[in-house]
Amino acid sequence: MKTNNIYRQHVLIAVAVSFFLSSFTLKENASSGIDNLEGTISVSGAFALYPIVVKWGEEFKKLHPNVKFDISAGGAGKGISDVLGGMVDLGAVSRDIYPEETKKGAFSIAVTKDAVVATVNSNNPNIRDVLSKGLKKDAFANIYASGTYRNWKQTGFSISAPIHIYTRSDAAGAAESWAKYFGKKQEDLLGIGVYGDPGLLSAVKKDPIAIGFNNISYVYNPKTKKQLSGITVVPIDVNNNGKIDADENFYGTLDEFIKAVSEGKYPSPPARDLYLVSKNKPQKKVVVEFLKWVLTEGQKFVNEAGYIKLSDTKLKVELTKVGL
Repeated sequence: MKTNNIYRQHVLIAVAVSFFLSSFTLKENASSGIDNLEGTISVSGAFALYPIVVKWGEEFKKLHPNVKFDISAGGAGKGISDVLGGMVDLGAVSRDIYPEETKKGAFSIAVTKDAVVATVNSNNPNIRDVLSKGLKKDAFANIYASGTYRNWKQTGFSISAPIHIYTRSDAAGAAESWAKYFGKKQEDLLGIGVYGDPGLLSAVKKDPIAIGFNNISYVYNPKTKKQLSGITVVPIDVNNNGKIDADENFYGTLDEFIKAVSEGKYPSPPARDLYLVSKNKPQKKVVVEFLKWVLTEGQKFVNEAGYIKLSDTKLKVELTKVGL
């Protein structure tokens, strides 16, 4: 009997020591950031999403040092093509997913929201009219779709000058959303085709009588929250009264603009949801954990990076899609 009691005491001591050591190890790993999550996440696609995906990648790596990212921008069309072709884990897409893409397995998760804005050179000879009158939806359609307006004076501005129109040469969600604003598709847009958001921005910056369009993350400086030097956003005359009223004048800073989009004062489109897309429901553990983090903790980086947070209701729906 005495031998059995001694044996039991030894077993209890061994279990207690083991539990203590396990707890210590877990606490130590948690504090040092070491965990078992590892692997590589590859993402390609929309220029609109590139800055925030890079930010999310940097922050996720701080929590999971053994996770690597391979992120590139090339337009929404490349993103959807790469993910459906098995080239990447996630495609970044800044437009709605087409039915034929869904049939091929496109599984979309809305992760944030932004907007496309029209831009002109800050030295445009009609810059005062641009800021005080803005442009109506019909004027954009007459410039970009029908070609009816070929001179700035036809828009209602004071000084006669040709309109140099620039558009995107790559399959882009920004171009698709911009065209959708006045009932057209990207292939209907007139103008000189330029590759990518940075290229289009640069073209307008060099041409005083140009008009273009960009995702807001390429127009505002994320640190100063002000529009980049040399570029001016064209206000939209939403109520068509020929002037920019106080309630339509929210383009001064990035924070003002984000607030206006959140409140529905800026039309949608060209405001739109942005998506990370996998081929079928994601199964790779590191990808699933990244998506869950993006839809929860990752949302605190959205506004500071120049994007608009989705509603809590929508975030819950998207979380359900990835299994949380």
